[in-house]
Amino acid sequence: MSELPALRPSDEEQAEREQPQPAAEEHAAGRFDVPSGYRVLSGSSDGGRHAVAIVVAKFNGEITSRLLERALEKLEEAGVEREAVTIVPVPGAFELPLAAIALAKSRRYACIVALGCVIRGETPHFDYVASEAASGLQLAAIETGVPVSLGVLTTESVEQAEARIDRAADAVQTALEMAGLFTQLRTAAK
Repeated sequence: MSELPALRPSDEEQAEREQPQPAAEEHAAGRFDVPSGYRVLSGSSDGGRHAVAIVVAKFNGEITSRLLERALEKLEEAGVEREAVTIVPVPGAFELPLAAIALAKSRRYACIVALGCVIRGETPHFDYVASEAASGLQLAAIETGVPVSLGVLTTESVEQAEARIDRAADAVQTALEMAGLFTQLRTAAK
């Protein structure tokens, strides 16, 4: 039985493979619509009467300080008074879930915004911290019924993190919207 010769890509195929590929879309464009005729419960990002806790990791402080700044700006834009905001710094992203669950169990806050930044390094540490932070924050929300929004950046570099500072505003908007929804749910149930 003779061996088949190894197939090598042609110069043209090789050149095509080496061409930079366009970046994949991160999100699908467009608006979400609900068909008419249905009852809809939805929250708004108006922060009016909500007490909000922000739990923020101190690790990668250059980035997390800017995330905190942007989150506070968004809360102010939404009408949340400074006196209604509590900021809880923790050592790193891994500690965010523990603080979030403690804050949620206090029942003092309509929602919690978790902010952090995990930048990939040379070890698998990134994967463990990012995964545990995300699942722990989700568990805090599920176990307490208090909305906890994920504002933890998981990036390959500092530059990527800097380009995503506005994700803090997204996390605030999500938290306020969910808090508003939960308020409507409680009101509708009466």
